[in-house]
Amino acid sequence: MIDKKILEYLKKNKVTFEVLDHKKVFTAYDLAQTLREDMKKIAKTLLVKADQAYVLVILPAHYRLDLAKLKKSLKAKKVEIPKEKVMIKVLKIKGSLTPFGAMHKVETWADKSLLKTQKVIMNAGSFTQSLRLKVKDFLKLEEAKLGNFVAPGGFNKAKKVKAKKVAKKINKKKNKK
Repeated sequence: MIDKKILEYLKKNKVTFEVLDHKKVFTAYDLAQTLREDMKKIAKTLLVKADQAYVLVILPAHYRLDLAKLKKSLKAKKVEIPKEKVMIKVLKIKGSLTPFGAMHKVETWADKSLLKTQKVIMNAGSFTQSLRLKVKDFLKLEEAKLGNFVAPGGFNKAKKVKAKKVAKKINKKKNKK
């Protein structure tokens, strides 16, 4: 279940959203597969330690975070992804990481590539429910700073194979026996 604080936060700020129910998932990739959505429409959230401060970083799920680019965007000397137990301690979360930095009292940064989609599906602190909302509404709500800090993620679409070709290959193998 989505934390009531998140729903109240969105309603209080007049953000239109849709709650999406789905099977239990732990990764953005699994969420995309479960909802049959393009990875470009799924946002992933990472907690990053930049020098002595913590920052939430939001990027489309089909990309990976480029720490060197992020370091440059944040104008930080050192950037690292802390261990999960640090994340739980710093943000005081019980479920999964949400993209709402203001609720955790940390700055929110979003990659500019997020602007390529109108609506995005985001984690809502639940492994069985997510939120779909407009990217521009999220950026405005969080007063998110924009930067360029992604690299290709290696999630390529599976190649479609025509059924006839597969059947021919199978028949050729059978005939050789």
